[in-house]
Amino acid sequence: MAAEAAPGTAEPARARIPDTVAGGTTILLNGTSSSGKSSIAQALLGLLDGTWFHMPVDAFHAMRCNRPIADEDLQAEIDRTSKGFHRAVAGMAAGGNNLIVDYPLSRRWRLLDLLDLLVLEDTALIAVRCPLPELERRERERGDRQLGLAAMQYDEVHSHALHDFDVDTSLLTPEQCALSIRDFLSDRPRPTAFEQLRQTLRPSD
Repeated sequence: MAAEAAPGTAEPARARIPDTVAGGTTILLNGTSSSGKSSIAQALLGLLDGTWFHMPVDAFHAMRCNRPIADEDLQAEIDRTSKGFHRAVAGMAAGGNNLIVDYPLSRRWRLLDLLDLLVLEDTALIAVRCPLPELERRERERGDRQLGLAAMQYDEVHSHALHDFDVDTSLLTPEQCALSIRDFLSDRPRPTAFEQLRQTLRPSD
């Protein structure tokens, strides 16, 4: 039986932390619940060159244990999860991974936090729009969403106004939205929306 290697004598190739040649690109799909973000993200995965990850915030909420949360504690729980989600996104991008992030900027602090964490020039902020009556119809038909959630988020998600690109899921299919986003990404203008928002929303930093 071979002797175990002494601590600190591991095979060099296994001990070396891989280099990160460059950070990844982040596509941030910002829209209300039921606006079609996840469907667009899935379509983008099949269209974009290279390796991409779909990171929906709902997947992080799904990791939570099933223990009941008191109503008065729910918002703090959601905020902690969102804060951790932001840092997971930033960490994946910093590791050189390309991301499609499915996330509603329904509270201003979420945008401000992401402006501090993400690489501004490598982030594409996409507005996923849909008229409120259509959102409410989708909520009723899906049956797996809190009724009224889209209405609660509607005036907030795009309140900062500036985005790099807009799609309307009441007019286009998810595949058509994804194609238009792919075409936009091939020649993105600078400065990006995140670069501009950093200047206007964080002027003293």
